[in-house]
Amino acid sequence: MSQQAFIPQMRPLFGAPEKEELLRYLDEDGFFTEFERTAAFERAIAEFTGAKHCIVVNNGTVSLSLAALAVGVGPGDEVICPNYTMIATPNSVHMLGAKPVFVDVEADTLILHPEAVRKALTPRTKAIMLVSANGRAPSAAAGGSEAFEALARETGVALIEDAAQSLGSWYPDGRHIGRAGAIGSFSFSAPKIISTGQGGALITDDDALADKLKRLKDFGRARGGTDIHDSIGFNFKFTELQACVGLAQMRQLPERLPRKKAIWQRYWDGLQGVPGVQLFAHDTQLCTPWFIDGRFERREELAAHLKAAGIGTRTMYPPIHQQKAYDLPGSFPVSEAIGREGLWLPSMIQLEDAQVDRICAEIRRFYGA
Repeated sequence: MSQQAFIPQMRPLFGAPEKEELLRYLDEDGFFTEFERTAAFERAIAEFTGAKHCIVVNNGTVSLSLAALAVGVGPGDEVICPNYTMIATPNSVHMLGAKPVFVDVEADTLILHPEAVRKALTPRTKAIMLVSANGRAPSAAAGGSEAFEALARETGVALIEDAAQSLGSWYPDGRHIGRAGAIGSFSFSAPKIISTGQGGALITDDDALADKLKRLKDFGRARGGTDIHDSIGFNFKFTELQACVGLAQMRQLPERLPRKKAIWQRYWDGLQGVPGVQLFAHDTQLCTPWFIDGRFERREELAAHLKAAGIGTRTMYPPIHQQKAYDLPGSFPVSEAIGREGLWLPSMIQLEDAQVDRICAEIRRFYGA
């Protein structure tokens, strides 16, 4: 292995701001379960995204399940999901007794196409999970997010946005990704642009849905601080300690977003013209890439070469229908190709320019470019 320091594919960034926020909280307050800091974190997300309401929960998978519950998904219903996504997307509706119905994605965006979704609709379809892969929006050629909104209005099927990877990314019309659907969902797990270790958030402009989500995450309480329950609910609450970390991370977001874009641009420039390499394109005026994603010929050999050179990588999501957990028949050419060739390069926010240059040089060396 190279004597240079190992470059991991991802490492979260927590430091002095998070420590200060936590210590201040411990000195001042005693509510470890969600309270004023959690409310402040929710306001920060709502203000940043422009949403009317934000509800935070214990993780991003639960946020998707609650979104599905809130729009009426239940046992026997069908929910359209991309065949390329993190497995939490379909698992979140499977947990409710609903059936995820898989549809392949577009080759250039790894996002659903509205006409492919239309063909998969049945009388049992209750919702569409629109996943904005790596902060990308549906392509303009496919009609953008507006095509999905129109399809939802036409059919009465609810549109849920799985925007787990898309904090800091916008649609061309100026709305933050997550606001085209009835409900948008974000994740704050360790690899995300901001992290609370685990955590998720739901945004909506619909007062009734917001009220339903708040009840669903808090035992179905009529209101906080009471044991009167008007509906069935669960315990998916956040914690004040996570909220402290989240508030500190949100304050760093204005610096993180341009840095993420700059890292992607340096990779893009450094790998131009390399045969066998296809990074996914981003419009960085709108999109903040979460990871550096691409298709690489001889992926396994490349990953081994990079590891020997002290550089970590991670294979992209395999096609869900081929995973043992689902094991379904069908042909999904794009997601299957990603399963063979998709690779995430080092993408952490603290990555230095010299490290990106070193990674690009090793990739060019591998391909003889």
